[in-house]
Amino acid sequence: MLAELGYLSLLLATGLALLQGLLPWLGLRLASRPLLGCATPLALLVALLLGAALLLLAGCFGQDDFTLVYVAQHANSALPLGFKLAAVWGGHEGSMLFFVFALGLWGALVALCSRRVDPLITTRVLAIMGLIVGLFGLYTLIFSSPFDRQFPGPLEGRDLNPMLQDIGLIIHPPLLYLGYVGFAVNFAFAMAALHSGRLDGAVAHWSRPWALGSWVFLTAGIVLGSWWAYYELGWGGWWFWDPVENASLLPWLLGTALLHALVVCEKRGAYGHAVLLLSIFTFSLSLLGTFVVRSGVLTSVHAFAVDPSRGLTLLLLLGLLLTCALTLFALRADIRAPYARFGLLSKEGLLGAAILLLCVACASVLLGTFYPMVFQSLHL
Repeated sequence: MLAELGYLSLLLATGLALLQGLLPWLGLRLASRPLLGCATPLALLVALLLGAALLLLAGCFGQDDFTLVYVAQHANSALPLGFKLAAVWGGHEGSMLFFVFALGLWGALVALCSRRVDPLITTRVLAIMGLIVGLFGLYTLIFSSPFDRQFPGPLEGRDLNPMLQDIGLIIHPPLLYLGYVGFAVNFAFAMAALHSGRLDGAVAHWSRPWALGSWVFLTAGIVLGSWWAYYELGWGGWWFWDPVENASLLPWLLGTALLHALVVCEKRGAYGHAVLLLSIFTFSLSLLGTFVVRSGVLTSVHAFAVDPSRGLTLLLLLGLLLTCALTLFALRADIRAPYARFGLLSKEGLLGAAILLLCVACASVLLGTFYPMVFQSLHL
């Protein structure tokens, strides 16, 4: 019964998220206050339903419901309760549910904490967040549902991977996902700025706290993961160039650059277009990390799944979002940002150099990580 309620919660949340992503745009076109005002309550309701789905899945683990395929594959009756709850995000399907929940949670926080933001900007941001939640909710429902049943269920589950039976599993993945997903807010602000034709210090001021929050979560997740990796398997040798570790480093590097660009944009009105591009690519690299973990294209001890069809669908979602974002940027590239003059050795000039250095470092890690896949695909 819990599994069916969880599936229903996820289904309702996905449908409402799609409404959240569509109705505000209709409201903007029709100048309808009721349609514009529906974004905030929908965002809150979506987050509550996704939280309920996650809690119901945790309840299935607590009850040792092995008729659920996901529970049977990642737990058994002898597993301590803390690890049973952590196993909720210990595999592909559960981690995708947490990923969608984190998206909904950030959307709800935007709805609650944006009273001082231009309402039209907030409406656009919530609409874009709703579309993203809806797309990944559909992916989870169709390809990666953790609520699939099997009859008859086994008498005992397979157990959780012994390496994952650690306090690190309880804390590390949620921090990492909250960091990954948080950059969706900056992506949404960038799209809202492009759509509205407005890019100024105020928009940067509204966007910067979300970038900082995401960066803090991602940093904490990476640091905890490094510590966990060190005492579990030993840091060094082949481990330090693990593709999934690199996948979390890539958005961290661009996220750091984004924070620097937002400061200059807010204070001096410069680097506006850099803010837009960094917001787009930071979130895109977060999604790329999600693809790497689940596609099997790169060998990693972190891999959740090696199903090429699911990986290909994630890659198509990433391509869709990136294509739409860059197309909008190209169409609105003439957006007027405040112009500021400063010297090459000024504070702003040095921050620009730091941003460029971080981007070069990110490009180097990206090339080094994906070179083997490109090499094999070209049969070189």
